[in-house]
Amino acid sequence: MGGVYRFLLTPRWWGINVFALLAIPFCIFMGTWQLSRFESHVHDHRSETEQAASARTETPRPLEELLPVDKETVGRRTTATGRYATQLLVPDRELDGKQGYYVLTLLRTDSDKALPVVRGWLPGSADSAKAPAPPSGRVTVTGVLQASESPGDDGVTARSGLPAGQTSVISAASLVNLVPYGVYDAWITLDTADAGMKTVPAKAPQGSGLDLKAFQNLGYTGEWFVFAGFVVFMWFRLLRREVEAVRDAELGLTPETSDAEEQRTAAV
Repeated sequence: MGGVYRFLLTPRWWGINVFALLAIPFCIFMGTWQLSRFESHVHDHRSETEQAASARTETPRPLEELLPVDKETVGRRTTATGRYATQLLVPDRELDGKQGYYVLTLLRTDSDKALPVVRGWLPGSADSAKAPAPPSGRVTVTGVLQASESPGDDGVTARSGLPAGQTSVISAASLVNLVPYGVYDAWITLDTADAGMKTVPAKAPQGSGLDLKAFQNLGYTGEWFVFAGFVVFMWFRLLRREVEAVRDAELGLTPETSDAEEQRTAAV
């Protein structure tokens, strides 16, 4: 190695070199990992779009074939047979920019467990007198399968002190406290709402798709690659300054005389 670059073998520069050799691959690895997370969100979003499109035309499958609900089965059309039992209202639900409520009726199936069925949406404050009564006798329903809700999901706010006959969250955990029988850990929204109500569109599954978190991953990708570039930039800058210092020393120049020489050169 040339005399000018002998300083690279000093303990100080060993430390700088080791730091750079470790930091650059680490930043590239983290940037690549964040990029893969963003691509995963994009893939999930594409899969959801394709699944939603196919679900509208696919033949409904029996409920038992689609349980338990997961990313592969949520949004699929399903069918179940039973008798309507307890009816509840779900307040504070928005549709087409208007506030209203869901009419939720539990369908007692042959397994004696109940499937929560959103039969439709009505505008205004929840009012059991305005909610159409469910059909009597044995019925077969067809709709889109949904996962149980949790407080914090889009449009879902847990409320306490609701009047009897109302629930703020559609989930087995909340419904088992309101009815004297078992409830499936899933629910459906009818393909076509019952008379007098608007059809409730199916929700996209939580935690997937092109949401804010996906674009955060993309932002972190850029940050990590910038960090890697900054390490390279600083390494070359330090190297250049060190080389200049060595050459100045070989010429017998002190930092003060070197600065004065630069000023004279700039003035010329």
